[in-house]
Amino acid sequence: MAEGFQFAHIENFSRKGDKRGRTVGFVLGEARRDAAASLHVSSPRPPELVWGVSLDEVEREHDARAVSARKAVAGGKERAVGREQHTLLTVVVSHPYTVAEVEADPAKRAEVERWEDLNVRWLRDQFGADLRTVVRHTDEKYWHLHGYGVPGDPEMRAWMSHPGQVAKREVVAAGPAEGEDDKAMHRRSDRAYKGAMRDWQNAYFESVGVPAGLTRIGPGRRRLPRAEWHQERDQAQALRLAQEKADALRATVQQQAREFVSKTKGQGGELLASARAEAERVRAEAAQLRADAARRADAALAAVDAAQAAEARAREAAEKAQQERREAELATTAARRLSGLGGALRGLWDGLRHSKVAARIRAELMPAVEQWQKVAAEARAREAASNSQRQALAATVKELRRSAGDLGAQRDELRERLAAYEPATPEFAPAALRPHP
Repeated sequence: MAEGFQFAHIENFSRKGDKRGRTVGFVLGEARRDAAASLHVSSPRPPELVWGVSLDEVEREHDARAVSARKAVAGGKERAVGREQHTLLTVVVSHPYTVAEVEADPAKRAEVERWEDLNVRWLRDQFGADLRTVVRHTDEKYWHLHGYGVPGDPEMRAWMSHPGQVAKREVVAAGPAEGEDDKAMHRRSDRAYKGAMRDWQNAYFESVGVPAGLTRIGPGRRRLPRAEWHQERDQAQALRLAQEKADALRATVQQQAREFVSKTKGQGGELLASARAEAERVRAEAAQLRADAARRADAALAAVDAAQAAEARAREAAEKAQQERREAELATTAARRLSGLGGALRGLWDGLRHSKVAARIRAELMPAVEQWQKVAAEARAREAASNSQRQALAATVKELRRSAGDLGAQRDELRERLAAYEPATPEFAPAALRPHP
């Protein structure tokens, strides 16, 4: 029984290569296990062809078509396809069994052989004639397949086979919706990409995962308890067995019908009626088995939908918790900055600088602030003038006092001289110096 879940990944490549330097040549060389392109594999083994042509033939076909491919440009002209355009499509699918398990257990090998047949059928339905080869690698841990395709489009546009890229380009080509800017449009195109890829994974699950008895998503991605995931896995296995039983019964009925026809040729209607009754009984049993398989499939898909909804809720909760953590960190930083009056003023001003509301408040208060500043400046000017006048008056008073002192001293000296050299007679003496009668 498979202890795991499905894995499928689609990716396109160009001759120029991506940021990691993976060009078309490098990708095909890695698939061939060329020495320069398979350093990540400890003991490389040549790939095993499962379906289609060799990898060398794929590379020759790709390179020849890439040289001759043309794309239409303005003016009805054509030009060569750029080396940056994706011209090779690839798909990798992996089974949860390890290579060691498959090689050691014939029952598990039978399971993966059925799984491989389902994958080849699904890949051919998906990509049609563009699919050129499917190979198996057995030199890594898990059993897996690689599919490689060359676009049949005259311009070799590999994105046309990628459901996510098709959905994204459709949104971008339609342009922004009413009231939507380019940034919002690109977010919507990203959501379209993810939605298309979920649908692609669901289609793969219905075509390959269900018949192979694999679950859609593993327990780790959805944080399921192991018991619940084992229950879901057992349900997937039961569905696989029911479908296998229905297929086997259908084959048996067809074989019995052929044998009956060959034995009863030329015999009477009694045998024909008996055969028809037996065929009707077998058809009823097969219909019952198909109905049971359909119910199990519906239950499995319902479990997938519930798991995806739970995953979305968990992701939203994680994003909300992360946002709250960031806000708490910002609040903590702000609190540290606001410790002390200087920090408070700096924090207030920084907040005002980055706030549209604060900018409006500043604009409304600025005339009042400027008036207050003018009044303060005039008061300071008046105070300065008053101080200057007071200082000048003090200097004048000081000078007058000094002058008065000098005059008093001169008067006293003059009186002494008059008394010594020219004594005053009573009749001519000042009134203040005359003797009383």
